[in-house]
Amino acid sequence: MPMDWPALLPYLILAGGGTLIFLAGAFWPRRPRDLLFVLALLTVLGAGAAAVLMAPRAATFLGLVDLGGYARFFNCLFAAISVLTLLFVRRYGQARGFAGDEFYGLIPLAVLGMMLTAAALSWLVFFLGLELLSLCLYVLIAADKGDAGASEAGLKYFVMGAVASAFLVFGLALLYAATGTLNIAASLAGAGADLPLLLLALSLVLVGVGFKLSVVPFHLWTPDVYQGAPTPVTAFLAAGSKAALAAALLRFALLTGDTLWGWCLPVVWVLAALTMVVGNVTALAQTRVKRLLAYSSVAQMGYLVMALTAVKGTGAPAYVFYLAVYAVMDLGAFGLIGSFSGEKGDLDALEDYRGLGYAQPWRAAVLAVCLISLTGLPPTAGFMGKFVLFRAVLASGFVTLGVLGILTVIVSIFYYMKVVAALYMRSPEVPPPVPGPDLSIRVAGGVVLLMLLWWGVAPDLMLAAAARIVAALPALL
Repeated sequence: MPMDWPALLPYLILAGGGTLIFLAGAFWPRRPRDLLFVLALLTVLGAGAAAVLMAPRAATFLGLVDLGGYARFFNCLFAAISVLTLLFVRRYGQARGFAGDEFYGLIPLAVLGMMLTAAALSWLVFFLGLELLSLCLYVLIAADKGDAGASEAGLKYFVMGAVASAFLVFGLALLYAATGTLNIAASLAGAGADLPLLLLALSLVLVGVGFKLSVVPFHLWTPDVYQGAPTPVTAFLAAGSKAALAAALLRFALLTGDTLWGWCLPVVWVLAALTMVVGNVTALAQTRVKRLLAYSSVAQMGYLVMALTAVKGTGAPAYVFYLAVYAVMDLGAFGLIGSFSGEKGDLDALEDYRGLGYAQPWRAAVLAVCLISLTGLPPTAGFMGKFVLFRAVLASGFVTLGVLGILTVIVSIFYYMKVVAALYMRSPEVPPPVPGPDLSIRVAGGVVLLMLLWWGVAPDLMLAAAARIVAALPALL
């Protein structure tokens, strides 16, 4: 089997760039102020460019890593998420004094973990990628050492993540015992395997993956960690980490044999229903914006899990499209909330947003578009994403689940519009004291706004790309 080393260039760039940032931080104490930021930005941009330009000569690398269109698509998405995260975090981190070499060096390594997780064809590579991503996130969440809330959030995520990893490792061990292989496609085909042992193994794997995705009932860490972490890190966690796991989960579903999928489908149905209902209903009672968006993120994962019920039919392209849309709108919402935050704390209480639409019209408008897109209202990408998602689910015959999802979307309008109403409907006499936007925030906000409106008005190109990369996956069997 030929070894296509040039196709691994995105992964090598991220590993080398992260190491270079650590070395620059250690051995160049009087470096220019923005050097580490620029190095991190160039690293992830270079990895994204390599993912686009380096056409692979083989479909896989030693049967361990996918080199095809599916992996390249998500590699580009992860690079875009990390670029926007860096733009949102630049001033935030400088104001609070935590954006040093360890912070900027871990961002590329976390992206490397995302890429390996989404591109893995072996359970071993999947586990290594997921653990690399998790270890980076443990540190990034607690990066602001002067904030007790961030330290608490990092500790909670570490403890819960360790428990989830234990479930995952035990499940993979049982999976190997049941199938005799670590190849994902071969093990999920289920041919000749001990079915009860295989189902037990997949259940334990689902616990580990469900924790990272905040699927009910594995979601309880989400509001505390989202609220305590630095807001741009929350954006990176909500968009990048979940996108990587969701991409891997779609691969697992598509490669699962029909007999085994018949056993998995009722579990997926129940998890989707619980996640949509619990996420949206709990968000109704929230008065803090970061916790509101945390439960909203749980609900959004419910919609993606709902789409898994239809992936054996026509739901896979809709799943990929909505996953990309979710990453952009959630990243934009948290990133803009962070841009409103000063040195002493995040702007988190709902009352703190009163009148910001008048005091900061540009950023408030982009935040409002992100919230409207999360709601699923036109002409945003969120509307088009939910439309294709529910169409696929209903067309596959899951009418009850689809109707339940639509009802939860209606419920979500209330809590998203609470924030929009606070931005525009009540203007205080004295505008809230928030820092003005710098160039990096303006660029990041502009990119988010452009993508949400473009994919909402003209989604055909993105949907066609999603259909092509999903169609190529069976070739890896």
